[in-house]
Amino acid sequence: MSMNVGSGSAAPNADPEPMMEMNMTPLIDVMLVLIIMLIITIPKANHSVNLNMPVGTPPPSTVEPVVVTIDVDFDGTILWDGQTIPDRATLEQKLMNVAAQADQPEVHLRPNKLVEYNAVAGVMASAQRLGVTKIGLVGNEQFQ
Repeated sequence: MSMNVGSGSAAPNADPEPMMEMNMTPLIDVMLVLIIMLIITIPKANHSVNLNMPVGTPPPSTVEPVVVTIDVDFDGTILWDGQTIPDRATLEQKLMNVAAQADQPEVHLRPNKLVEYNAVAGVMASAQRLGVTKIGLVGNEQFQ
């Protein structure tokens, strides 16, 4: 940086020439102070998620879940644990008994791959309407 002192050839009582350049030093100082203040006020980056995890090992399951298997054959025949269900009312009565239990058994629905969808959907709709909560579709290699 240099300072403009002026030329020596001007008259001693003449007005000095005005400076045409802006002094950038105070502007830079203010900007540096603002940047430092910004850096100081930024919160510490925390890339972890704090979780309250349970301590110890969970107790082993002592009771095996009761499983009810509903098979739907290729022609729409419904089997409840291997026994043929004659009509929809009997199926709904059995599903109502399952839904009424405090600890519902697991219902495994095993449709044949050749059965029409409406037969399987009817069983699932009846189970849902009657309040069966533990129902799932199970692959059935030996029944297909």
